[in-house]
Amino acid sequence: MKNNSNKITLLYVLVLMIVAVLGHKLFADYFLEGAALNSFEYSYTKDIIYILFSGLLLKFILYQNEIRNKSVFEKLQLTNIEIKESNERYDIVAKATSDTIWDWKMDDDSFIWNKGIQGVFGYKKEDIGKTSKWWFDRIHPEDSLKMSVKLYSFLEQKTEKWQDEYRFQCADGSYKYVFDRGFLVKDADGKSIRMIGAIQDVTKQKEEEQRLRLLETVITQSKDAVMITDIDTSESEIPNIIFVNSAFTDMTGYSSKDIIGKSPALLFGKKSDIFEYDKLKTAVQEYKECFIETITYKKNGKEFWINFSMIPVTNKDGEHSHWISIQRDVTEEKEKEKEREQLIRELTQNNKDLKQFSYITSHNLRAPLSNLTGLLNLIDDITIEDPELKEIITGFQKSTHLLNETINDLVKVIIIKDNPSIQKEKVLIKEVFENVFNQLSFLISVHKPILKIDLEDVSILEINKSYLESIFLNLLTNAIKYRAPIRQLKVTIATKVEDDNLIITFKDNGIGIDLDKNKDKIFGLYQRFHNYPDSKGLGLYLVKSQVESMNGTIAVASTVGKGTTFTITFKYN
Repeated sequence: MKNNSNKITLLYVLVLMIVAVLGHKLFADYFLEGAALNSFEYSYTKDIIYILFSGLLLKFILYQNEIRNKSVFEKLQLTNIEIKESNERYDIVAKATSDTIWDWKMDDDSFIWNKGIQGVFGYKKEDIGKTSKWWFDRIHPEDSLKMSVKLYSFLEQKTEKWQDEYRFQCADGSYKYVFDRGFLVKDADGKSIRMIGAIQDVTKQKEEEQRLRLLETVITQSKDAVMITDIDTSESEIPNIIFVNSAFTDMTGYSSKDIIGKSPALLFGKKSDIFEYDKLKTAVQEYKECFIETITYKKNGKEFWINFSMIPVTNKDGEHSHWISIQRDVTEEKEKEKEREQLIRELTQNNKDLKQFSYITSHNLRAPLSNLTGLLNLIDDITIEDPELKEIITGFQKSTHLLNETINDLVKVIIIKDNPSIQKEKVLIKEVFENVFNQLSFLISVHKPILKIDLEDVSILEINKSYLESIFLNLLTNAIKYRAPIRQLKVTIATKVEDDNLIITFKDNGIGIDLDKNKDKIFGLYQRFHNYPDSKGLGLYLVKSQVESMNGTIAVASTVGKGTTFTITFKYN
């Protein structure tokens, strides 16, 4: 800058001197002579002095101007730096606060967004609109009306400030909860010309508020008693209570005023389990969760069983801040448990007594019954002429025969029920059916049923062959015995593997069973559903016992007059 002023001054002096010299030269040549010329030369010298003086004056003026320009330039530089720093601070603050800044010039409805609209909501630069319509179009329809009313009320200066919460649409179509605040800029006449606002993403806060509201509802409405304590154990071994819900009051009789600020230890008393209480104290000292069950006491002194848990709660820094305790009155369950234990003891004893009676019936009576049968066989060889005596002996023989069959049936049942470790082997279904078919060949040839056999080539592992044969024999015999007299008997026996299960079905078109009346008795001992003279009501009981002893299940479906289907399921592997 200094060099430029020197050059300008020098150029200024040279130009003036050249002009002066040329002017004097021309004037002297045409107009002056002698003494006048000497006077002119004197004037020439004086002009040079004036030129040099004016050059110095110009130099001074330029120097002062340079100083002013330099000052202005330095101020401009400082202003630019301040503006740059201000913009940097603005961007940093916007990023730090996750705010999206917008600037709305109302006269021409032009809208400017900062980079937050891209970072927070995912919009590309070319997708961002330049008018307020783009903004309003992305406000959730359910929030748009409410937000518009509040905004325009503010613009018409009916309200002092504007801020609102609404849902703003992201680039991917989803919505975020935002908190928006706007400020008006007015001209000299007080007219609103501009509005600047900041949108803050509060989605996480909203979700957290909703979560806390739900948790509060759960706690206050819970059927279980909820208690919250602090962590200070300086006054008591168990920290003092700071909150209880209404369920706690209902369970213990203590209201919030009664219990807050006191230790839960007041719930325990002389019949409380001291070991459970020590367990709770140890857990509190070590900040570990604890579950105990003991007798506690209500406000009126009444005893009740409580299921009591204490769980430590930490803050965001991982420090223990509270304990949450959940309690449940389990008095009724405890009483039922005692009753159940008593019933189990009684049932166990009754089972032992019944088993002992069964052994007595099946074993101790067999010897005298055998002797009695032998004596009756001897009487058959003696001629009895007295008709009354003969009738008495005949009746006695029938009763003895029935008693012998009953004892044999009991023996069969005892063998199944008292033999959980039955012999098991790999069995081929077709072989079992062939054995049963051979045993019933005479019965089949007499009644000529239509047999449809659909047995897959599958084997059952870990099953008792004799039991399976007995099951087939009983079910096929029943199908023949309870056939319908008005149509030819049809029996379908099929197997299939389904979901690792082997399913065996016996289906007939016999007289059927009324399941509405007999569903609960169908597999009972000595249950008869038809008036057949040779029916004893033992077969289905034995079938079910044998199936269950091999870890299988049996189900029945039947319609009177149409037939019956038995479905047996075993684990295939």
